[in-house]
Amino acid sequence: MITRKEIELGGRKFSIEIGKVAKQADGTAWVRYNDTIALVTVVAAHEARPDQGFFPLSVDYREKYYSAGKIPGGYIKREARPSEKEILSARLVDRPIRPLFPSSFMNETQVMVQIISSDQENDADVLAVIGASVAICTSDIPFAGPCAAVRVGRIDNELVINPTFKQVEESDLELVIAGSADSILMVEGAVKELTESDILEAIKFGHTYIQQIVELQNEIISEIGKEKREHVEPEVDEELVAKITELIGDQLVEAVRITDRQDRKARFKEINTTIIEALEEEYPECGKLVKTIAHDIEKVETRKMMINENVRLDGRSPDEIRDITCEVGILPRAHGSGLFTRGQTQSLGVCTLGTGVDAQRIDNLEGDISKSFMLHYNFPPFSTGEVKRVGSVSRREIGHGNLAERALTPVIPNEEIFPYTIRLVSEVLESNGSSSMASVCSNSMSLMDTGVPIKAPVAGIAMGLIKEDDNIVILSDILGDEDHLGDMDFKVAGTAEGITAVQMDIKIKGISFEIMEEALERALQGRLHILEIMNKTISSPRKELSEYAPRIVSFRIPQDTIGSVIGPGGKMIREIIETTGAKIDISDDGTVIVASVDGAGGEQAVNFIKKLVEQPEPGKTYEGTIKKIVDFGAFVEILPGKEGLLHISEISNETRVNDVNDFYKVGDTVKVKLLKVDRGKFVLSARALLPGYVEKPSRPQRDGGRNFSRDNRDRDNRDNRDKFRKPPRRDDN
Repeated sequence: MITRKEIELGGRKFSIEIGKVAKQADGTAWVRYNDTIALVTVVAAHEARPDQGFFPLSVDYREKYYSAGKIPGGYIKREARPSEKEILSARLVDRPIRPLFPSSFMNETQVMVQIISSDQENDADVLAVIGASVAICTSDIPFAGPCAAVRVGRIDNELVINPTFKQVEESDLELVIAGSADSILMVEGAVKELTESDILEAIKFGHTYIQQIVELQNEIISEIGKEKREHVEPEVDEELVAKITELIGDQLVEAVRITDRQDRKARFKEINTTIIEALEEEYPECGKLVKTIAHDIEKVETRKMMINENVRLDGRSPDEIRDITCEVGILPRAHGSGLFTRGQTQSLGVCTLGTGVDAQRIDNLEGDISKSFMLHYNFPPFSTGEVKRVGSVSRREIGHGNLAERALTPVIPNEEIFPYTIRLVSEVLESNGSSSMASVCSNSMSLMDTGVPIKAPVAGIAMGLIKEDDNIVILSDILGDEDHLGDMDFKVAGTAEGITAVQMDIKIKGISFEIMEEALERALQGRLHILEIMNKTISSPRKELSEYAPRIVSFRIPQDTIGSVIGPGGKMIREIIETTGAKIDISDDGTVIVASVDGAGGEQAVNFIKKLVEQPEPGKTYEGTIKKIVDFGAFVEILPGKEGLLHISEISNETRVNDVNDFYKVGDTVKVKLLKVDRGKFVLSARALLPGYVEKPSRPQRDGGRNFSRDNRDRDNRDNRDKFRKPPRRDDN
């Protein structure tokens, strides 16, 4: 049976269809918005993996090139590894649905999203969240849904639901909001220095549409939803649990009050080891259960301490921020660098400047994109004192880097003001909470250390939440363990004037707007505190770029001269690059960008290009090179590729020149004046630049000003010729 429901969202048709395709999956949804379609499937294994230690959920999001009528590039001609956009979209689906599965559900679950039609106007990521929710809800997989997601923009102070790609470019706000009928589950977005009240208003606006979509899902679930599979809690040896709990006693109550992270972890390990050794003879497989129970007690005691005493793991009060130190310019050869340390979290930000040829080229469903600002985030295992295999860039690294990049984008100058490609790198050297926000701070400083004229410094802070019934504690600048044991991770970045990026993940079924409002207000106070400390180290961009940074000159040339600069097969531009050492980028509109660390080399390249496209002007003096000598003069190259004739009569004022070789040889440099351009040919003179120059009289012309005596003589000659002309033969007949 096929079930289809439809509503209107933002003036476009939105529909969900179930039962037509992929019927062997546990759950399937065909979600359509205008002409963009997401096919979402979910399958969960029937055997649990209790030894996993975490819920084995995987989300795969793939955009099919055929959805936009395109064929993938490269040699393989098929979709290969996921792009950064696909990885970010997969994370966007994972984050709101993961908390809605039962905590004890350990069956391997796979959500697959395939974008099979794209109108190249509407982003499919929010459709993927909705499709995942309805697919799981109509399956037999246990799930506390439904949930939904929308995108919110703001154009001319008017909020817009699900803005198109073009509208997003015009918007000063772009938020993706996920939630249930009565609460918010996730917020992700970029903002152009708006206030906390603006963000809250946008979230409330988006939630009204989420409620409509959730209601639509409930209609479908009530009609075709399956009975949920039996979910049996894992059996536990109650006698063993009692023994472990008794042996632990108050040891963990005391351990959670150890403020140093490393000492606290060492004490936890010592307690676990002691208990396992005491029980392993009678219960040889007790190790995992001991760690689980110890973790549960740790969580309860930590949360109790924060709720009842307002004391955190490192001894701080809820609104207290860790000690912060800042340094800049610590890498002598980098274009700019900044080291930001907050407690046990440390990020080294490094800025590198390049030209247009260094910009990142991205081919996706919306078309080819050139990206001239990028931030890359690296999270090595030593930053947390661990040993792990180092492989390709993780999804977490891509997500954290993207968040920091979005936070800094609103303050980056446009290319007309600062025509550089900018690459930032965050090297996380230590991590104990909010390394992504530390990356924002370190790279804000590295940009200013480089001399990039950013609009304002940017800082970031992560907020946490402990919620037990009606008891609530909001935490500023959370630790890693507070993130792990708490209920919320709310990251907010911005300038002193407003917010530039937000990201909120909820580990419970949702939070109220009142909690969000208080968290945003506390985040503002924390952000201003961090900015004040950063500004003591560096508060504005340096006036001069690093001596190792390229100097860029931008200018325009006529479009019809681009070919002359490039030359046949790129010969000319390669010659300029090899000669000067400069980097050169020429756009189709004639914009030329020349970059060179060596200022003299850049200037040489600029002059060479300008001479290539320059049109010779009569009356102007040029310093040219003798290219060829002939009997009647010499050919002189006055500009690259432009030669003129220096006639033998225009070489000297004083003597008659019998042989050009007496004055010049090929390769000599000579100063000449361009007398005129005669039918595209350049007439040159060297003697015009010598003392005592007298312009030679122009040769008489047949047209224009006539020489009447010569005209009369010519007429007389014609008359004489007529006298001797034979008369025509007469026909005697």
